[in-house]
Amino acid sequence: MAITDAHMHVGAFPTFGVNLDEASLADYLAGNDIDTAMIFHQDNAMVQRVIQDIPGAYGLYWANPKLGDPLPELRDFLDDPKFRGVKLHPLMDGFHPDDPMVWPIIELLIERDLPALIHCGHPIFSLPWSIEELISRYEDAKIILGHMGHGNIIYIDASIKVAERHPNVWLETSGMPMSVKIFEAVQKVGSNRVMYGSDGPWHEPKVEQLKVQLSGLEGDALEDVMNRTAQRLFLGADV
Repeated sequence: MAITDAHMHVGAFPTFGVNLDEASLADYLAGNDIDTAMIFHQDNAMVQRVIQDIPGAYGLYWANPKLGDPLPELRDFLDDPKFRGVKLHPLMDGFHPDDPMVWPIIELLIERDLPALIHCGHPIFSLPWSIEELISRYEDAKIILGHMGHGNIIYIDASIKVAERHPNVWLETSGMPMSVKIFEAVQKVGSNRVMYGSDGPWHEPKVEQLKVQLSGLEGDALEDVMNRTAQRLFLGADV
């Protein structure tokens, strides 16, 4: 079974003691049986450099609107076919998901028909209800709830409910510990809106893969979550 990882980092996060050396990325993907990966870091230029010569490696532009208007640079990065959307981290970067400074980013993504992956699962800025304010404003946007609520059962259930209410929402599984909730999400919103992610190297990709594989999903539903849903959303693949 092919595997597409919708959520992966490269480079150093020294505050958290996390690092995946740039030169190690290709071996890391191969060693974890990952055929395609969406990769990001605050240093977008580094990501662009690293992924260029790695088949199956794609980038998401890390947009931090608190640093100023990202649109001129974002347009340039999205002109690179290796970049397939935007990563927003309201918690780490300290902004509300529906702050007006976020709106131009989402509007550009709608124009380019590309998704935004938004960190979801922690107060005060990345709770599912806060992200839903942005989702409700832009029903044509493609929004991925990264971690689908992360480690708190209240936030996990809320993320699934947000996806039930809004057909423009996808759920990504990394760091969310409950296999049963992956199965529940597929039952409630469909395997075409749930996708595997590892959050590597923060989490071990093979552990995250096993979590999905042990969820009770089988056949087409399992293949969707492990590969095809992300292929369709990020790459427009007909799979």
